[in-house]
Amino acid sequence: MADNTAADIVKGVGGSSNIESLTHCATRLRFQLVDAGKVDQNAIEAVPGVMGAVPQAGNRFQVVIGGAVQSVYNDIKALPDIDGGAAPSGGGEDDIASIKERERSKGVRGKVAWIDSFFEFLSDSFRPVLGALLGASFFITFMALMATLDVIPDWNAPGVTLDPSWAFINLMWQCVFIFLPLMVAYNASKKIGADPWVGFAIMAVLMLPGFLALGEGVEPTVVFGVDVTIVPIFGFPLTVFDYSSQVFPPLLMAAVLGLLYKGLRKIITPNLQLIFVPFLAMLVMIPMTAFIIGPIGVYAGAALANLLAAINSFSPFIFAIVIPLAYPFMVPLGLHWPINAVMLLNIQTLGYDFIQGPMGAWNFACFGATAGVLVLAIRHRDHQMRQTSTGALAAGLLGGISEPSLYGIHLRFKRIYPRLLVGCFVGGLIIGVGSLVLGLENGITTQAFVFTSLLTIPAFNPIGLYAIAIFGAFFTSMFLVIGSNFRTPEQQAEFEAARDAAEAEAAAEKVSPASVEAAEPRVIDASDAAPAAAATVAPATATATAVAERVALDIAAPLAGRVVPLTEVPDPVFAGGVMGPGAAIEPSGDTVYSPGAGTVAAAQPTGHAFGLVLDGGLEVLIHVGIDTVNLNGEGFDVKVKNGDRIELGTPLVTFDRSVIEKAGYSMVTPVIVLNADDFGEVTPVTEGTVEPGASLITVDPK
Repeated sequence: MADNTAADIVKGVGGSSNIESLTHCATRLRFQLVDAGKVDQNAIEAVPGVMGAVPQAGNRFQVVIGGAVQSVYNDIKALPDIDGGAAPSGGGEDDIASIKERERSKGVRGKVAWIDSFFEFLSDSFRPVLGALLGASFFITFMALMATLDVIPDWNAPGVTLDPSWAFINLMWQCVFIFLPLMVAYNASKKIGADPWVGFAIMAVLMLPGFLALGEGVEPTVVFGVDVTIVPIFGFPLTVFDYSSQVFPPLLMAAVLGLLYKGLRKIITPNLQLIFVPFLAMLVMIPMTAFIIGPIGVYAGAALANLLAAINSFSPFIFAIVIPLAYPFMVPLGLHWPINAVMLLNIQTLGYDFIQGPMGAWNFACFGATAGVLVLAIRHRDHQMRQTSTGALAAGLLGGISEPSLYGIHLRFKRIYPRLLVGCFVGGLIIGVGSLVLGLENGITTQAFVFTSLLTIPAFNPIGLYAIAIFGAFFTSMFLVIGSNFRTPEQQAEFEAARDAAEAEAAAEKVSPASVEAAEPRVIDASDAAPAAAATVAPATATATAVAERVALDIAAPLAGRVVPLTEVPDPVFAGGVMGPGAAIEPSGDTVYSPGAGTVAAAQPTGHAFGLVLDGGLEVLIHVGIDTVNLNGEGFDVKVKNGDRIELGTPLVTFDRSVIEKAGYSMVTPVIVLNADDFGEVTPVTEGTVEPGASLITVDPK
């Protein structure tokens, strides 16, 4: 279904702001609106794919779509101006945006505006370059693997000279990390509301070869473990430093630049802003960044890195356990972004990083939990979760990206996190014990910033210990999730009911004669039902069989009662013939029988509707009562299931009249020919009383 269909429907109901909630059934979109007076019914009915529109009481409005209702529903939910207020039909799982908002609200995020803005600033400064970082990490892993196999020397060791061919490959990842400050400066400046290219240019001054050349011949000084060179410029001390791979300086620069930009725009007339705002911003920010902001960023990052290094040096065992257990709580809140910056700084200053190894235990515990969900999704025929978990698992194992698993699955189901944490603990414990046994002073290390995936295992040292740890974390989480399920028993029961209903609706809407012939039917006849039901249908069986033999396309009455013209059905969708021609019966009995021989295409678990494909290709819908879907199966005893072979008189469902009457719903039962366009004239009985098996509708061949 085209996206404009969804957009036109939303426009027709008064826009997204007029929608309180949206659900759907087998054929209709069900809107709960703020003001039904804003609906343009004629415009909606003119939208391609819309079969009709039905106003209802209480600001409720229905749009009849037919078999494509699920696609249209999904298209509406995907529209950018839909705010998520519409409830999903399958039971209301949160979307990713609401999950993130909920997790942030657990702490000061979502409550203290500047803190929330700060972490959004960090996130949006890094997120756009993740693809480039991921690509670079694969080149790093390849180089590490070649060094492990002794194809090349230790490619990242000081003083090593590579063959030009391998040196060129090495440049493929260095390009990303050397110029990372420029990428971060661009993104951070854009996020803060300043011209991103101005931010890029300001940071680029500190990246010029000529900037480093200012410190040639000057003895460096060690500050927070970092070698820096101080050169007097017009009498002021300038710290000359290699800013490659640095991320703290561009972040600080962008934050100050944003404030400066806002101030300059207030005092400079709009028609001169294009000329003077960038110039004055660069005039102020280039010296400020070079003399003050850049050194502060370097020193602050070095201090944080030294703090973590001290903790790791004090006890790699404790560090290896704490990091994977902390990450599941840091990532949802965005607290991991500063740690990523520290990893980059460690590699630049120490030549290695000690955080990524334990972090891998968290990532693979996360991916293992996703794998467990995938196994259960396949087992439970949960198609949506199978698709979600498959994509999340691929992103994790191949790319080392945890967000699809975290926001798409784990934070939606409370049972997952405790099992995931056990996997984190197991992975961290293996690293900690292994480091003690092997005498690893810094634990597992890596010489480059990589995403912890299957493809980057060779980048860690020692490889064997790291592999054992991450696979221990992975399979622990996986088996715990499989063994205990990721849904509570109540959630599982709700899901299975929704799944069965969705499968039945899909079968009813999409069934074709070819698919029916290909199915393996299970023969059911009237003898499967209660004796009373069999006795009721028996007198009419012989007559109905004769009718069926005499007239090939004959639909028998599915229940006893008074025939009601379709136009008198108290539902405008059926009364208007939107679903197709047919007849209706006001029942006097309590059992619905098959109106002919054929196959059950859709037996709703709620018992309120049945889709049948009769021999000869007629597709028939029997809708027991009006709005009885709201009873959720109460008072209905379904006798058949999807794919069953039925004969004339086979009981389909028995219903409790008192339950329906007490709920205030009409028991009038429409019998509709869904594919009437494939046949000739449809002639229904329009009055009188009928017994089960008597002729109700005659359909001529085309």
